Amino acid sequence: MIKLLTKAEEQVMQTIWKLDKAYLKDIVEAQPHPKPHSNTVATILKILVDKGFVGIEVHGRVHQYQALVSKEDYSSNSIRTLVDGYFEGSFADVVSFMVKQKDLKVKDLELLLQQIKHKK
Repeated sequence: MIKLLTKAEEQVMQTIWKLDKAYLKDIVEAQPHPKPHSNTVATILKILVDKGFVGIEVHGRVHQYQALVSKEDYSSNSIRTLVDGYFEGSFADVVSFMVKQKDLKVKDLELLLQQIKHKK
């Protein structure tokens, strides 16, 4: 099972997934404002390496970082953890909750059903 990331770790991972391979300066530059200090990002990268999310290629004195866990794998695991933790593993309960909260419209449900039917 894939470990969950903190918000800061996930933000850095989002950048790495977007850039594919990146140096520290590229990752810092791609962060939203206010940009974190490069030492903060470097610390987060070390944690991500230790957790097995990021790999390092050494080029002289600089490190190039790349994702070892795909965004799709992490997203799938995160959603499964959310559904298991808050909805007792029921995706139907998630959809019902979203409809009750008015976050999911009937038109969206119909589109989802069409997509599900076409994938069978």
